[in-house]
Amino acid sequence: MPHISLRPRRAAAVGLALAVALGLTACAGDTTADTSAPNAPVTEPDLAFVGPNGEVPAGLDELTLTDEEIAQIKEGGYTAAFVWHTSSEFVSAVEAGATEQFDELGIEVVASTQADFDPAAQANNVQNVLALDPDIVVAIAADATSAAASFRPIVDAGKTLVIMTTPPAGYTAGEEFVSIVTESLTDAGRAAAEVLGDELGGAGKVGYVYYDADFWFTQQRDEAFIDWMRYLYPDIEIVAQEGFADESRVEEVASAMLARNPELDGVYVSWATAAQGVLSALRSAGMSDVKLVTNDLDATLAADLVAGGNTVGLIGNGSLDIGRGLARSAAYGLLGKAAPQLVASPPVKVTKANLAEAWLADYGTDLPASVK
Repeated sequence: MPHISLRPRRAAAVGLALAVALGLTACAGDTTADTSAPNAPVTEPDLAFVGPNGEVPAGLDELTLTDEEIAQIKEGGYTAAFVWHTSSEFVSAVEAGATEQFDELGIEVVASTQADFDPAAQANNVQNVLALDPDIVVAIAADATSAAASFRPIVDAGKTLVIMTTPPAGYTAGEEFVSIVTESLTDAGRAAAEVLGDELGGAGKVGYVYYDADFWFTQQRDEAFIDWMRYLYPDIEIVAQEGFADESRVEEVASAMLARNPELDGVYVSWATAAQGVLSALRSAGMSDVKLVTNDLDATLAADLVAGGNTVGLIGNGSLDIGRGLARSAAYGLLGKAAPQLVASPPVKVTKANLAEAWLADYGTDLPASVK
């Protein structure tokens, strides 16, 4: 029977994407990685990962719709809305990928909101979105605990809920929502470790700036960075760690870490918009030789990368494909079709050499003029 599949872009120009690992591993419950342990683990870290409730990831190519199913969706006259946790180039690209798929399915997008990581603002956004009576809500919890209550009206109204990365606490895929769609976290952590470790020549001292909150997504990715850094580069020491709860205060947090640890050779940060604060702190401290790596593609950091600044690498996560996966999962929900509980997109290591190609594949646009 003819069908359409959603397949991730893995163009050679972007570099070989790390394979999505399937299987089970323990999900970290602590918000900090143990940087006091010996540098090199005895055994090789596991690339497998699971979702917040033990969901085993499937590949993007497992989300398929037949011609008949697509026709059925198009006849429904459905609408969709986005309830995001924050705004960023990554979020915009995910929304673009989802909107592209919704357009192909005849689904109209009626709203898009973001909350600056403010649970109260997100609760208000949920109410505003529901006033428009969409059939589909694509969302990510700004805070898993509070979202359990604030997302309940979506479920009670019988809406098709699809989650990017972080579901409300206590919610289960296949029950309150259809699927989680995200990136392969352990692969991303390893990729970041390899970029920074190679740039440091396998030796040096590293600082670690992490999101200090119960956010399973960043916890698992960050801890994979720690594990693989210790395993692959036993002569690199992780000598400092600082957590942040407010993205707007990352520069302050990073400045304090740099003042206490002027010997640092490199820094890892959980994600790109937070890494902008670290970059500002490095520039203010005149530490031009400290190498910076983070997750997500970002124009500010990309411009620094091109200019030969502190930024030496970014980890792209297939933003457009994550969006397409969210839209396809929503279609599964509308059809009452069983969907994978967790769907994962493979990350890509991005350096100056493949930045333009990676940006196009991840975001679907050419490099911004500010980067060029």
